[in-house]
Amino acid sequence: MNSQRTTTATDGRIVSVDALRGFDMFWIIGGHKIVPALLVLAFGPLPGWLAYQFEHPKWIGFSAWDIIMPLFLFIVGVAMPFSFAKRLERGDSKKALYAKIIRRTTVLFVLGMVAQGNLLEYDLSRLHVYCNTLQAIACGYLVAAIVMLNLRLRWQMLTTAVFLVGFWLLMVLVPTAGSVAGALEPNDNLAMHIDETILGRFRDGTTYTWILSGLSFAATVLLGVMAGHLLRSKRSPWMKVFWLMAAGGGCLAAGWIWGLWFPIIKHLFTSSMVLWAAGWCYLLLGLFYLTIDVLGFRKWAFPFVVIGMNAIAVYMATHVFDFRQIGDVFVGHLAPYFVDPYGDLLRNVAALTAIWLILFYMVRKRTLIRV
Repeated sequence: MNSQRTTTATDGRIVSVDALRGFDMFWIIGGHKIVPALLVLAFGPLPGWLAYQFEHPKWIGFSAWDIIMPLFLFIVGVAMPFSFAKRLERGDSKKALYAKIIRRTTVLFVLGMVAQGNLLEYDLSRLHVYCNTLQAIACGYLVAAIVMLNLRLRWQMLTTAVFLVGFWLLMVLVPTAGSVAGALEPNDNLAMHIDETILGRFRDGTTYTWILSGLSFAATVLLGVMAGHLLRSKRSPWMKVFWLMAAGGGCLAAGWIWGLWFPIIKHLFTSSMVLWAAGWCYLLLGLFYLTIDVLGFRKWAFPFVVIGMNAIAVYMATHVFDFRQIGDVFVGHLAPYFVDPYGDLLRNVAALTAIWLILFYMVRKRTLIRV
């Protein structure tokens, strides 16, 4: 990881991409706790359908909270055509690009072990090797980068489809030891069997799967790559908005239909889930791009841009440090005077404010931390 000087968010950047990345990170670093608490305070207990959106379904199904991880992977893909083109245009060789790809993949994987794999505890009995969103990004990024550097756009699209169909066929046709083919239960499915066999005691003990699901991680990043190609194209801004929205609608329809045979299960990152999530990702990107870059309404997005410009840095920071300790310096003595959930809400708001002010300072100093 290195710290480098950068210009403003608008210099050579599509602001909506930074804003959408920041919007995604906002929920991870505090929004998921703050927003529902504010809604309860304002309107009373949430109706069941709305409360469902702030929780992960136990197995089959998809809520708004489930979009966070796929959106993170998707945005990584959106940025790749821009970053790769910039390096190739300045004369970097493919060898240099591969070196950068391998270094970034390695750093992301290790950071994932730090964030959620207990690497810094130096206790092998607690070490989880592959269990984090950053490691899913590392896998998806590595595969998508190789595909991008060696295949034309139409073949990139075909490869994405092959990954999704291939994952589906493996999951429904290949039996595991002591089980029939097509089992999709939390502890009885091919992806889980592979993880248990390869990772063994270094698994994290959840029903999320990682190794075989790497095909789906790569497909999610590649679907973002398609959006990045579109944004880099010479089409008019309004046509870009149209195709982003059309792709969103098409992915939602395809994901829903496929889900009738291959259920939407985020724990497995099933192919239907990838398409369903990608549909919402395309629609969100289209909405942000339309509002910010086409219509020019940017001021409202500034808080998200500040977060989005140092997304991985703040992700790591919030996983290794409790920012409520900083917030408590200002509100810790005040919070006990409020009946919960008011006191807890006050502490969460203070923590998020502390994080944002640090990020704002970094932007003001024009410092961008990249992996």
